[in-house]
Formats: sequence, structure tokens, C-alpha cells
Amino acid sequence: MNVAYSIKDRIGYITLTRPEKRNALNFEVVQQLKDLFHEAERDDAVKVVVLRAEGDAFCAGADLGYLQSLQKNSYAENLEDSNHLKELFLQIYTLKKVVIAQIQGHALAGGCGLATVCDFAITVPEAKFGYTEVRIGFIPAIVMVFLLRKIGEGKAKQLLLGGELITAQDAINMGLINKVVAKEKLEDEVYQLASSLIENNSAQSMMTTKKMIAEVQSMSLDEALTFAAKSNALARESDDCKKGIASFLNKEKFKW
Repeated sequence: MNVAYSIKDRIGYITLTRPEKRNALNFEVVQQLKDLFHEAERDDAVKVVVLRAEGDAFCAGADLGYLQSLQKNSYAENLEDSNHLKELFLQIYTLKKVVIAQIQGHALAGGCGLATVCDFAITVPEAKFGYTEVRIGFIPAIVMVFLLRKIGEGKAKQLLLGGELITAQDAINMGLINKVVAKEKLEDEVYQLASSLIENNSAQSMMTTKKMIAEVQSMSLDEALTFAAKSNALARESDDCKKGIASFLNKEKFKW
């Protein structure tokens, strides 16, 4: 296995364990990630998921040796492989649980794509970020769809067409990353964020809010507002909303 799964205090940790290859992605790694995200999503013992990695790099993107071998494939075979990665990115983006990226080193190309589709991303000052596909004659096709949503066209063009690496602080300024902390504090910072989400927030509310964020952006203004009003009305009927409001009015600390 190139990916490991563990649980601590209702946090499901999915860990890339291929440091000798800088946690590069190939068909097997992507499949293992898909399997473990599916497991974490269904696991009642898990409320928040953390994606992390071993070694100096978070993820260097596609394994170039693997990518080179795919050049012998037919279009249909390459489309199947491309869909495989697309499904992973979409799975993380739409997962019913919040996903936090714990980025301890460089996140490049597809590895930066992994960071892009997570809900939160926390990194260290030494980490570099970038979509370098255009520098090897490739294209950042799949991540583009998510990056445009996340940071807008102007900044996405700078990263995707320029192909240059940016610092962690630049990634913060562009809205790609949420926070930069010292390397020795990274694990604790991610743990504290995950624990706060677990303790203070309704899982049902986070799931519904995340789903709405993914869906309303492709709707017209009228469609989005109609969808939002219906979601608002349904939320009022939920057990979580009833319990949460009652606890607040009674000045009680509710344990989610």
C-alpha cells in the first residue's frame, strides 16, 4: 500500500506513504486514495478527514515514468486513466465530510491539485506550489476546473499558463492556501482545526453547506436562490438545527 488510513479523536487520517517517489501519483495510488476516502466518508467514527504525506514532499504530481508509459496507450485507455484522476478530485471536492490538507512540503502539478480540492489547506513556509504541466508539454486540465472556482480566472491563468512555482505566502495571497505555520507546529495546527470543527459544528450542517457551495456556482442567480431557500427551509426541520437552537437559547454547551 502507498496510502495509509488511521483514526484519532474522530479525525480520519489518509496518509501518502511513498516518500521515495515524492508521493507521486499513478493509477494504484489514485485508486488507493479513492478507496480510503470512500471508507472515511462511510466511517461513523470519523467526522473530519485529513490528507497528509510522509517525507519531504507532499506530492510531486504524476509519476513521470508512469505518465511516459501511458503514451503507448490508445485514446480510450488514456481517457479511462484521466477519468480515474477526475473521479478522485471530484470525490474529495464533494465528500460529505470536511477535508483538510496538511501540507508539509512541495505540492506540485497533480499534488497541487490535491491541495486545491480540499476544503482547508495548511502548510509550512518551506513548501512551494505550482502547476508545472505546461513546462513538460502537458496540460493542467482537470485541476483547472476546480482552480477557476477557487481563485478566479486572473490568478488561475497566472499559475496555469506561467507554470512557475510560488511560495507558501504567495499561495496564501492568491487564496490557494488558508494558513502557513512553522513546520514543528503543522500537525498540531491541523489537529486543532479539525478538533474545532468536530466539537463546534454540526456534521449535517457542514455536509449540506459544502454540497451547496459545490452546486450553486453552476446555477443562474434565480435557480441558486430558489435552491438556497429550499435548503434553508429543510434545514430548519432537521434534528441538528432543533437541538442547536434549543441549546443556544438554554445557554447549554451542546456536544456535536
